[in-house]
Amino acid sequence: MRATDELSTVGDFLRWCATEMGRADLHFGHGTDNPWDEALALVCGALALPWDKAEFVLASRLTRSERLRIARMLEARVRRRVPVPYLTGEAWFAGFRFKIEPGVLIPRSPIGELLDKGFAPWLPQAPMRILDLCTGSGCIGIVCAQLFPDAEVVLSDIEPAALALAERNVRLHGLDDQVSVVRSDLFESLPPQRFDLIVSNPPYVDAADLAAMPPEFRHEPRKALAAGDDGLDLVCRILDAAPDWLTNTGILVVEVGNSAEALVKRFPGLPLVWPEFSQGGHGVFIVERAGLLGSGWGVAQPTG
Repeated sequence: MRATDELSTVGDFLRWCATEMGRADLHFGHGTDNPWDEALALVCGALALPWDKAEFVLASRLTRSERLRIARMLEARVRRRVPVPYLTGEAWFAGFRFKIEPGVLIPRSPIGELLDKGFAPWLPQAPMRILDLCTGSGCIGIVCAQLFPDAEVVLSDIEPAALALAERNVRLHGLDDQVSVVRSDLFESLPPQRFDLIVSNPPYVDAADLAAMPPEFRHEPRKALAAGDDGLDLVCRILDAAPDWLTNTGILVVEVGNSAEALVKRFPGLPLVWPEFSQGGHGVFIVERAGLLGSGWGVAQPTG
């Protein structure tokens, strides 16, 4: 008999999914780091159940259509290595739920830990204007809006699919009056203005890391990851333009991941701060506008 005929409860399917995922050579990097949590995300997502309430329904029997839905998702996860958020249509970031769909990068970033702390101690006061550059699903900027309800927040991206999803997530969180969505190639199409906080998770994967990525990441849009041989194509452009878009006390927060070493080597005089993360992750720098202006490091002409 098929597993879908032998198993019946939520608990049965959680155990089954966790076992099958544990046996497969999967990579966990889209919101979980182990088979059990991955199974929990898949089953709860398939059943529209909150993760933290699963224990109350473990003995609940599933309908045949629910059993088949979970089985199809599990097959896609194990055999085709499709990330769970693309299967369930949702992802969690910094404690908030977001809609997600293929063609847009899945929310994940150690910047979430900085958000938990309100960017302390680097923000001198609550920001009034915030820019989420290369916003993707809108997750970072939307969480910023939740943390700083008096701030005006701009979400910017060049990709239409990302912007459409970001707009859906803005509506999901009821932030239409606080958050605006703008199509722009980095700063190029933004109305002239200055921000107290610019935060960005741009494409930053170098050529070597891109070639070595696990199959799960190949389901994500390549252009949301790839950034040239050293991973710095967009980062250099951001650094070059950022002083013109920051207030005098403004700060720039950018994730560069494994390209951090290349950035430091390329611009050794740049006064970057690299926070340590207790929840995992690395490669996020913080720099003040004054530091960018006073360093004399001088990014060459923007690349890419």
